[in-house]
Amino acid sequence: MAKDPICGMTVDEASALHIERDGKTFYFCSDSCRQKFLSTPATAKPEAKPESKPEAKPPGKSIHTCPMHPEIEQDHPGECPKCGMALESKTVKAGTDDEENAELRDMTRRFWIGAALAVPVFVLAMAHLIPALGRQPWVKGEVSRWIQFALTTPVVLWAGWPFFKRGGRSIMTLNLNMFTLISIGVGAAFVFSAVAMLMPDLFPRTMLHEGKVDIYFEAAGMVTVLVLLGQVLELRARSRTGSAIKALLNLAPPTARQVAPGGDNEVPLEQVKVGDWLHVVPGDKVPVDGEVVEGHSSVEESMVTGEPLPVEKNVGDKVTGGTVNGSGSFVMRAERIGNDTLLGQIVNMVAQAQRSRAPIQGLADKVAGIFVPAVLAVSVLTFILWMWLGPEPKLAHAIVNAVAVLIIACPCALGLATPMSIMVGVGRGAQEGVLVKNAEALERLEKITSLVVDKTGTLTEGKPRLMDVLPNDGFDAKELLHMASSLEQNSEHPLAAAIVRGAREQDIVLENVNDFRSVTAGGVVGTVAGRAVMIGKPDFLRNEKITGLEQLEASAVKLQEEGKTAMFVAIDGKPAGILTVADPIKATTAEAIKDLHALGLDIVMLTGDNRRTADAVVKQLGLDAVEAEIDPAGKVAHVKKLRAEGKHVAMAGDGINDAPALSEADVGIAMGTGTDVAMQSAGITLVKGDLRGITKAIRLSRATMGNIRQNLIFAFIYNSLGIPVAAGVLYPFFGLLLSPIIAGAAMSLSSVSVISNALRLRKVKL
Repeated sequence: MAKDPICGMTVDEASALHIERDGKTFYFCSDSCRQKFLSTPATAKPEAKPESKPEAKPPGKSIHTCPMHPEIEQDHPGECPKCGMALESKTVKAGTDDEENAELRDMTRRFWIGAALAVPVFVLAMAHLIPALGRQPWVKGEVSRWIQFALTTPVVLWAGWPFFKRGGRSIMTLNLNMFTLISIGVGAAFVFSAVAMLMPDLFPRTMLHEGKVDIYFEAAGMVTVLVLLGQVLELRARSRTGSAIKALLNLAPPTARQVAPGGDNEVPLEQVKVGDWLHVVPGDKVPVDGEVVEGHSSVEESMVTGEPLPVEKNVGDKVTGGTVNGSGSFVMRAERIGNDTLLGQIVNMVAQAQRSRAPIQGLADKVAGIFVPAVLAVSVLTFILWMWLGPEPKLAHAIVNAVAVLIIACPCALGLATPMSIMVGVGRGAQEGVLVKNAEALERLEKITSLVVDKTGTLTEGKPRLMDVLPNDGFDAKELLHMASSLEQNSEHPLAAAIVRGAREQDIVLENVNDFRSVTAGGVVGTVAGRAVMIGKPDFLRNEKITGLEQLEASAVKLQEEGKTAMFVAIDGKPAGILTVADPIKATTAEAIKDLHALGLDIVMLTGDNRRTADAVVKQLGLDAVEAEIDPAGKVAHVKKLRAEGKHVAMAGDGINDAPALSEADVGIAMGTGTDVAMQSAGITLVKGDLRGITKAIRLSRATMGNIRQNLIFAFIYNSLGIPVAAGVLYPFFGLLLSPIIAGAAMSLSSVSVISNALRLRKVKL
């Protein structure tokens, strides 16, 4: 073996072109390399591409943005001035795993420590409600009260500090939100209780209950912990938003083989420039977009087309960065690098689609701008009215009722309404093989009117299979498959693998092959058990002097209209029959399409496959529309078009090529049997890759969102009725007052009601 001095390819000295120069023999992979060498003066080395040097660039500042408010951008980390969330970097780097989110790590630590301290407080505070413990003197004694104070203080002041910080900023910037409610409610309960513990003499004797001022540490501590739990769950979902982009970026190889006179130079991908000649060996990924200048191979392009069959590449054909080379070797010229490659464009499309989404705000946060000032106003008004019109002791009544308003308005039920339903709903979906990435996906899925689906791997199995063995007159089906599969075992083509796999499923024993020969984009020839066997396209067989193919070609037309690939077989110089290979439709697909139509969805198929195959699938399944021979950008454009028409669109796919459309759709649904990139880009993943899972996901979404609305309505009604009662509106008529302790109990009861309602989702039928 020797190396071509021009392109660096390894060639066989026995069969390669060669010349003598200066007493040395040079070998070449092709005549173009030989001619290029001949045109180089003997005193000079063959021309090679100069090694690119990375340009020194000043480190740029990463732009940080808010996931809830994409319009907020700044060049350093911080918190969103509108909602208080930590800002996330827009820049995602390849080659590294997800960095652990600092905010998630911090909130998780605060949650676990806060829970460990708050649970004992809750037990101590509620012990008097248990008959066996209620009679114990220590339950309401000073030791119990001081333990509650000691344990709750770090929960509120340390674990809950981010909420006070964000709540304070929300008030200063007049962007009132859930953190405003949380900080006011928790702060009121804690400050009142702390003052009652540290300075009880400030309170009039009329405020004493069994000689003591009531405290509400359990309310402050448990609200803090429950809100921290919601933050942890939300941050875990947010931490995965960059995973799809990282997975895409990692498709590109880190290095490229740059052609040089003495052999290949392996250089970082960043050093490749437009015009460089790059050597791609068997099994390598194509480094950048370009054109084949020497050699030939088959390239697996499912990243681009979603189709499982490799595409033959010869001189002059275009290749795409990130696709996988087969068994051949070729030299390519770099034409598009970096963000200009198709892979780079797909990355940009996914990133843009992710950032352009309006993340779930939640009904509670939307009304906070009205609810918070209303609660504050009612509390202040309550204090003023009781000081002005109330009976003696006026101050005691004014403080008690004003605090009762703040405590009963503490948004515990409001904060639990959504996360509890989401938690139970997501768990219920997991039991059915429906994985939900975040609450946003569930909320959007409920409103879906159109479902866009990929063909390969979504509607079909995504793996070629032998479908038909049709012998010609004078030949037996088993004999035909025996001869054909024996010959094809020497081929590396996926269609050949499907034939061999089909034969082995029928327990056919394969024969040894002699004189095997493969013709690119044509077929294969060989001798099996002393008989000459040929498989390939009709033109290939004609070139091999096979006649009488007209009848087989006529039979193949109908098969091709059904989306099958027909291969013609000749044995001993005579047409022997046809073998067909196809990507079969999944057994469950027809039932799933029927169920989806019953749910009121229009179903559109977008595929990179040819029109004939696409039409065959549409006809068989009764889909509403189809777009064939469409690339990733075309899929995104079609999804945008549907959304522009006012439709709510879900996209189901399994390939890398589906990732941009999955991100652009209102809801992306990935097949669990597909690529990691598709699953990272999607809001919903179907573990079994079964399209029937979409019907389950939609039913789950509708049930969960209905449950959330019930919880929110209950929480709003509770606050609407509870606040006036706490303010003392019933006192002039019935002499009834709602003490802070009853307000705290009512708040706890509202939370229990919300949780109980959410738990009903565990038994919902999907």
